[in-house]
Amino acid sequence: MTGRYYGEFEVGETIEHRRRRTVSEADNQRFCDMTMNQQPLHLDSAFAADTQFGERLVNGLYTMSLAVGLSIPETTDGTIVANLSYDDVEHPNPVFHGDTIRAQSTVVDKRETSDGERGIVTMRVEAFKVGDEGDDGEDNDGDTEDDANGDAEGDADDVLVCSFERTALSLKRPEGNDDAGSADA
Repeated sequence: MTGRYYGEFEVGETIEHRRRRTVSEADNQRFCDMTMNQQPLHLDSAFAADTQFGERLVNGLYTMSLAVGLSIPETTDGTIVANLSYDDVEHPNPVFHGDTIRAQSTVVDKRETSDGERGIVTMRVEAFKVGDEGDDGEDNDGDTEDDANGDAEGDADDVLVCSFERTALSLKRPEGNDDAGSADA
């Protein structure tokens, strides 16, 4: 387990997520097929060529879902009870096939539940299109990890493509379990 317990989240902290993913045409096609979204802007290259974007866009809900998935290992992997809400979703810039996406989460609020048994954590999740970096060390499925130091920070060329608030019901660390696999251990 790599996620954080409620007490390990600090309001104001920004968590840079190590994993990245280069979005393929197949990713976009499969997501549209699974969700029955047949919007031609995502699927029809001739239609999309005549739009202001000039090419097909990756489905925005895929981009949001990818950002959630990229955030899980360093936030809620094995320590979540439930996702409670996703709010204030914005897609300020498009994502295209071949773009590499990274994510970061900033803890904006946390509070104990009324019974004091668990905690509620709200994070502002931001997904960025990574600027041109040359060879990014992709493996065959499009997932990448950063260098051995875990340097996931972006740079000035990265473009915000999706942001939202994610609120999760989080477990508290069990009593007598001071080092069990947390992100800080």
